[in-house]
Amino acid sequence: MKDRIKKIMEIEHLTPTRFADRLQINRAVISHILNGRNNPSLDVVTKILGEMAYINPEWLLNGTGPIYKEGIDPDSLKKEPDLFHQSEPERAAREVQTNDEQEMLVNELPGKDKSADDKRIASVQKHERKITQIIIYYNDNTFETFVPPRQ
Repeated sequence: MKDRIKKIMEIEHLTPTRFADRLQINRAVISHILNGRNNPSLDVVTKILGEMAYINPEWLLNGTGPIYKEGIDPDSLKKEPDLFHQSEPERAAREVQTNDEQEMLVNELPGKDKSADDKRIASVQKHERKITQIIIYYNDNTFETFVPPRQ
């Protein structure tokens, strides 16, 4: 069954982390399943089938039949975008949208005091730090203290 779960993740373009988050289960559960340490529990199987209702339960449980339920068009399903499975126009549109959103955030800051842009801020000087004492502890529960000469 772990190979079928990997296949679902591959088709949906999901990392193990995003897959676990989408199913609202602990990320370690998916890691253990994918590494072959554990078999999927009934809870994991029901969450997969609940979240991805288009997956054929027969295929998921037994590996028989098609991956999708009858009448489901795989191309019409919304898949998670990733860096490797996007068309060039999709990627460019996302980048433009992101840049526009960032510009809006900067340009439309509420309550922004423009007079503050022209003010100078005095820098705070840190005081020079000097060593005042060094203590060395030994494993026989003794210690030595060294104090540097004052300058």
